[in-house]
Amino acid sequence: MHRTDAPRLNDAPPLTAEDLGLLATEEHRADRAEIDLLPTAELVRLMTREDARVPEAVHAAAGDIARAADLAAARLAAGGRLVYLGAGTAGRIGVLDASECGPTFSTAPGQVVGLIAGGPRAVTLPVEDAEDDEQAAVEQLRAIGLTARDVVCGIAASGRTPYAVAGVRHARAAGAATVGVSCSPGSPLSRAAEVAIEVVVGPEFITGSTRLKAGTAQKLVVNALSTVTMIRLGKTYGNLMVDLRATNDKLRRRSHRIVRLATGAAPAEVAAALDGCGHEVKTAVHMLLTGAGADEARAALAAHGGALRGALGERATAAP
Repeated sequence: MHRTDAPRLNDAPPLTAEDLGLLATEEHRADRAEIDLLPTAELVRLMTREDARVPEAVHAAAGDIARAADLAAARLAAGGRLVYLGAGTAGRIGVLDASECGPTFSTAPGQVVGLIAGGPRAVTLPVEDAEDDEQAAVEQLRAIGLTARDVVCGIAASGRTPYAVAGVRHARAAGAATVGVSCSPGSPLSRAAEVAIEVVVGPEFITGSTRLKAGTAQKLVVNALSTVTMIRLGKTYGNLMVDLRATNDKLRRRSHRIVRLATGAAPAEVAAALDGCGHEVKTAVHMLLTGAGADEARAALAAHGGALRGALGERATAAP
């Protein structure tokens, strides 16, 4: 339940209007003061030129993203979870990434979790005041049974969102690993987290609208964080999605293609292997490359934590 009288856990004082303008995400560009008078084509050109700067800013944070991925992989390998925590756009980005890890990497239910200020309804409806409720973040983490094996990734463009900062501080006090993703240097979120990922993208095309460059940067960061984490856990074979869940016709066709690319087997052989193991991609690849039956392939995979390279006796996935 949302409470407006929740105690403040954030070490930063409330922002004044003047303070807000000092944040990197809130900076105003005077040279954009008349963009509403420009032709549409020029508006699009200017905006896309601003957006093109985002990947470079994310690349500059590659070292910190790598540290976060190694941290997450180690915790997940030990039975922990990756938990995203954010408000508004940041929270939706975390929920989105969490929801996509299952079909892409066959993560176990609840292994990657997205928490958002205001609860599930805030995914589709604005609940703007929820970002100030610090106690709600603590309660949500308690509700999912946060443990010291987990890693909590707080996401906040400004790095000052009370909900995100409080959640990360609570998680760290509980012994969980913590990551902070922001677009403002030296923020309370960065200070609260074990690993700080700061992607400074500069002022937004529309002043303060952090669903734009900041949102794009945050999406790129969590893409890299979850994907590299899953690679470290052996969820891919090279760049092939061998842990894919084939739950519709498109994905079944993709599974067939992945097995062909991994093995070089003829289409009929691929189809037979997939049919023989319930369309488990990794199992089918192992069967075709070793001549093993489905049960033997599954046992080999289980003995190597699901990592196909290890089950095939190839060079094992790099340790987290």
